Amino acid sequence: MLIDTHCHLDAAEFACDRDEVIRMASEAGVGRIIVPSVERGNFQAVADLAARHPCVRYTLGIHPIYVDRASDEDLVILREAVARAVADPSFIGIGEIGLDHFIPATDRDRQERFFVEQLRLARDFELPVILHVRRAQDAVLKQCRRMAVRGGIAHAFNGSEQQASQFIDLGFALGFGGAMTYERALQIRRLALAFDRQAYVLETDSPDIAPAWRYKQRNAPFELPRIASVFADLRKQDLGTVIGFTHANALRVLPRLSLPSN
Repeated sequence: MLIDTHCHLDAAEFACDRDEVIRMASEAGVGRIIVPSVERGNFQAVADLAARHPCVRYTLGIHPIYVDRASDEDLVILREAVARAVADPSFIGIGEIGLDHFIPATDRDRQERFFVEQLRLARDFELPVILHVRRAQDAVLKQCRRMAVRGGIAHAFNGSEQQASQFIDLGFALGFGGAMTYERALQIRRLALAFDRQAYVLETDSPDIAPAWRYKQRNAPFELPRIASVFADLRKQDLGTVIGFTHANALRVLPRLSLPSN
């Protein structure tokens, strides 16, 4: 079964055809779609989406890009939401959380404080995390080691091979998606070949990071089979083999994915 381990299905870009997109993904062989929250305002939206669609699972967290408009009360509300959500089999972890050092105007100290508090939350509830890691690999690694979280996924990974190896050693899988489909993405393509099969999961990050054949268009989870095919071709492996091991890896790093939905 193909698993889209990162897809913002609740985004406004899907407002007009969300149900159709999910249907098309299912028909394409995508059996699970993980929808991370990004701020307090969509905690309920991602949970509701999972309640309506058996293929959807969700995580709760505050994205580093949204930290500047979040309040300390949001962290309290997040903890309360997680405490309630652990009874919901569609809830699978904490995310999307992390650090983003690409955008210069963001408050890095505030990002780090929110990140650490959310890692503490994940540790307290023994939950995996879905990490946003943009030009901040070493800083994210430092806090993940310090807080001793149980692993998860380093989403849209684009660091060095050495950094990737350190995430893997901490129990994380590397998320690969549309960026890998561009021939000029040499670093990402090298990373796709660098590790054993246990290192990888697949994602779309829809509606963002569209694959090469949808350049500057909306991405969608039904693109995942073709993304998987590119990954298989790069690794010179059978597509069925790739689907099998990326599915197994997703279940390993996100154990609650194995729970039956309501």
